[in-house]
Amino acid sequence: MHHDPPTFDEVYAAHYTGLTVQLYAYFGDRQEAQDVAQEAFCRALARWSTVAGYDDPAGWIRRIAWNLAVSRWRRARTALNFLRRERPEEALADGPSGVWVALVAALGQLPATQRRAMVLHYLGDQPIAEIAAREGVAVGTVKSWLHRARTTLAGQLGADVEGVPHA
Repeated sequence: MHHDPPTFDEVYAAHYTGLTVQLYAYFGDRQEAQDVAQEAFCRALARWSTVAGYDDPAGWIRRIAWNLAVSRWRRARTALNFLRRERPEEALADGPSGVWVALVAALGQLPATQRRAMVLHYLGDQPIAEIAAREGVAVGTVKSWLHRARTTLAGQLGADVEGVPHA
């Protein structure tokens, strides 16, 4: 049985919000997350005739978005390191309070591999096996990252994050 590939509009409608939420948890910046998600979808649209034929067009878009996110994060880190060398650090202004802000901040303290695993698994509903394949590691390694991250977050947030429902 042959079935038509999804349209770009269908994939966008089904996956944009979830991808943006994942990227927000990674960046801690909603605008940056939206920009990266939009860029990934723009790249997909430019070559939709090819992307639509993939087994998982949304997976391709998600990979592009994560690659863009990591690149932007590295550039921002380099720029921040430069600025720190050039001028004294300014006092940070208090931001909004709340559980989500605390979670994003705590995620930001995790090693990148653990942070990606947590965001992809709990916010992106990605199976552990898929995360392992994406990262090029064994399933047990991803399970270890998740365990360590949950333990760290529980200590930082003073909560039992084992019971955190999937988004």
